[in-house]
Amino acid sequence: MAQDQNFDFNVPPQFEKISKNIRVIVVGLMVLLLGFSSFFTVDPEEVGIVVRLGKYVETVEPGLNYKLPLIDQVEKVPVERQLKQEFGYRTVQSGVRSQYQKAGYENESLMLTGDLNLADVEWVVQYRINDPYSYLFKVRNAESTLSDISEAAMRQIVGDRTVNEVLTVGRAEVSIEVQNLIQALVQEYQLGITIEQVVLQDINPPNPVKPSFNAVNEAQQERETLINQAKADYNRVIPRARGQAEETIQRAEGYASERINNAEGEVSRFNDLYTEYIKAPQVTKQRIFLETMEEIIPKMGKKIITDESGSNVLPLLQMQIDGVRTSSSQNNNGGN
Repeated sequence: MAQDQNFDFNVPPQFEKISKNIRVIVVGLMVLLLGFSSFFTVDPEEVGIVVRLGKYVETVEPGLNYKLPLIDQVEKVPVERQLKQEFGYRTVQSGVRSQYQKAGYENESLMLTGDLNLADVEWVVQYRINDPYSYLFKVRNAESTLSDISEAAMRQIVGDRTVNEVLTVGRAEVSIEVQNLIQALVQEYQLGITIEQVVLQDINPPNPVKPSFNAVNEAQQERETLINQAKADYNRVIPRARGQAEETIQRAEGYASERINNAEGEVSRFNDLYTEYIKAPQVTKQRIFLETMEEIIPKMGKKIITDESGSNVLPLLQMQIDGVRTSSSQNNNGGN
């Protein structure tokens, strides 16, 4: 026989108090959560893009900002930071001794040159975001699009040049042309990006043919060394030879000028003498004779002068002999 049993479902006061406190705590936590989710901070080098239910609302500046909780979302875009994309390698650890990884990225850097050779080109694209709205909303994935554009531009520019140009003298031109081409495509696609620099990190031939390329480079370097040595010898010898030739020419010109001037002086002197001779022939003859004798006689040493008949030779000889005797006797007396 069933018996009715009465059960008491009354909740004790202690449990009611605890449940009320739990509700208050939950409500308080929800309010705090909504409050914290309503405010966000944008770093100094970023801007915030506020999106409400998938639609662009506004761009906010760095600092503390407000948004509607659970409705608005914020995308932070680093507009003041220089960003980069690496091709052919990746930086594993940056610092004083950076570490790089090459494995797995060969397909990005291996490309065909204009003379149908292969080159392993590693490069870096450095860029900034100048239009956050275009960067986020004009293209589905701006980073991936920029990567594809950069690789296509590099392959196009390298494909227009020989492998020697890419490996040696054409590196600077390749960088500039790739940068200009990427920037043109970025503007066409409205990526909101400015390309600041394209840096060719390393350009090498593929590993199977690297020894042959190294031998060619060594030969080219040796050729350049020999050319520079030849130019140095040329610059050292040729100017000196030219200087010596110029000096010889100047000496010859000076000697020629001296001879010409002397000859012209003699001609002028002869003309003057001839003019005076025409005026007084006898006087001029006498003067020329006396001047000539004045120049010749001092060079003759001991001289005997006589007239045309020769009658005065002996007296002159006697005078010289007496002079010699007199000087000898004086010397003897002095000695006694």
